Amino acid sequence: MRILILLAAAAIAATAALAQQPSIPDQSSAPAHTYLGFDRDLYPGDAALPNLRKLFSFTGYWLTNPPGETHNTWLGKRDILLRAGFGFLVVANGRLDSDLTRSAKNGNPPAALGRQDAAVAVAAAQREGFPPGTILFLDQEEGGRLLPEQADYLLGWTEAIAQSAFLPGVYASGQPVPDGRGPDGKRITITTIQDIRTHVAAGHLHPIAFWVAQDACPPAPGCVVNPAHPPAPSLSGTLDATAWQFAQSPRRRSITQACARTYASDGNCDTPAPARFDVDLSSATTPDPSHGR
Repeated sequence: MRILILLAAAAIAATAALAQQPSIPDQSSAPAHTYLGFDRDLYPGDAALPNLRKLFSFTGYWLTNPPGETHNTWLGKRDILLRAGFGFLVVANGRLDSDLTRSAKNGNPPAALGRQDAAVAVAAAQREGFPPGTILFLDQEEGGRLLPEQADYLLGWTEAIAQSAFLPGVYASGQPVPDGRGPDGKRITITTIQDIRTHVAAGHLHPIAFWVAQDACPPAPGCVVNPAHPPAPSLSGTLDATAWQFAQSPRRRSITQACARTYASDGNCDTPAPARFDVDLSSATTPDPSHGR
C-alpha cells in the first residue's frame, strides 16, 4: 500500500443496539510485547510461508483487489495462513478522490458508494471465513486532510462495517503534513488519522481502529526486519494505533534519507534470504491485530 497531534475520540452514547455490537479491543491494556508483520499486494506463495513465519507473526490480507491490481491473489489463502501460524491485518481497497468525484457526477454519492464497498468487504470476509469481531481495515491511500467527498465515503464505509458482524478500521497516514496557519499565524500540520478522529468525534460515530502508515525516519527505524525487537506502535506518533506500518516498498525517498541504508539498492524493503520478498513492515502489540483467527 502507498500513502500519497492526537485527538481523543468523543464518548459514544450507549444504546441497546450498540451494546450488542462487538467492541474494538482496548489497545491501552495490550501486552507490552511487540510483534512483527508484513504486507504486500501479491500473495508470496504457499512454499514461502514457513520461512516467512520465522520472521513474521502476522500478514496483511486483501479482501479486494489491491491498488493497481486487476485480481486478488490472497483469496482462498486464509486457512493455509492459519495452519502456518499467521495472524492477520484484514484490508479492503478504498477509492481515490478522482473515483469519488466521478461517481458523484454519475449520481452515486460518496457515502452511498462507501456503503456499497463496505457490503463487498463484508461479503468477502464472510466467504474467506473470518470470524465475527474481525477488524476490517479500509485502505485510505491519499493522505492529508480529507476532502468532503473523501470523508463522506470513508465514514459511510466504517459506519456500514460497524452495523455488520465485523469491526471498522482504517489504514491511513500518520505522517504530519502542512495544514495552513493557526490563529497565531504559525504553521500547523495535520495527519489523516487526526482528521478522521475529528470527524468521528464531531459526528458521535462508531470507534475506528487505526493501522497507521508512518515511515518517516525518525520515528521509523527503516527496513529493519527484527522479529525480536520490532518498534512499538506507541512510537509512531499516533495514539492507540492498532498497528504501525513503519517501512514501505519502495521507500519514500524524501522522508527516509536517515534510514536509506536499511533498504535495498532499488529502494525496496527486502526480507532476508532465503525468502527474498519486497514487503511493507508493520508492528503490533498482538500477533493477530485484526483478531481474524
